[in-house]
Amino acid sequence: MAKGHWLDPLARSLLEAAGQLAPRARPAGERGQAAPQPAAARPSDPLQPEALEQERIEQELLALKLRQNPSRRLSSAEEVRHAAALGWRLDVNRATAADWLRLPGLQPAQVDLLLRLQAGGVQLSGPDDLQRLLELDGTLLRSWEPLLLFRWYGDAAPAASRAQAVDLNRASAAELQQRLPELAGPRCQRLLRERQREPFAHLADLQERLQLPPAVVEQLIGRVRFGKGPAGPELPRSA
Repeated sequence: MAKGHWLDPLARSLLEAAGQLAPRARPAGERGQAAPQPAAARPSDPLQPEALEQERIEQELLALKLRQNPSRRLSSAEEVRHAAALGWRLDVNRATAADWLRLPGLQPAQVDLLLRLQAGGVQLSGPDDLQRLLELDGTLLRSWEPLLLFRWYGDAAPAASRAQAVDLNRASAAELQQRLPELAGPRCQRLLRERQREPFAHLADLQERLQLPPAVVEQLIGRVRFGKGPAGPELPRSA
């Protein structure tokens, strides 16, 4: 019978958190318990039984909230951690817009970029790819990591490159061909023509306008950037 009562205190706690029910009074001397300590003085050791019980309650509360609202967005790094403990994962290379929008701090424009690249067959091989692609703050990325699953579909993932990024809207033809062999030859000529018409906005824009294969775009993640404004015309080379 003990298991049958678990929902009542959780439901009450949820109503209290939502402000729909007044918090229960907890006198300092009730059952021999000491008065609540200030937040800074409370034990933070996750191995403490009290901390473990609080974690369990918060996870169950989140599970209840998500059952009531399946499209609910996670509001903090703590909720991300609790969702991961409940078994939730976000498959980065197969995620939908609704999946991405669960993450706190992710903007709709960033979701649009991710989905456009995914539609073009581009995959991300790890957190570094995601950080470079979206220009994420390291703290924000770390808050998402418990949920992120980087499962690669198909051939092996490309090796990461740490070279300084090339500005595709401003680099010369010589620099493009020297530093980005994937864009040499006819691709380079088409890139130069396209950026004079309109600067490239991001990798998805580059892929669509140059009709690049997914494998090429994957190789470019972290190696290119997109400065604002078009490049000026190149001066003719001296004889």
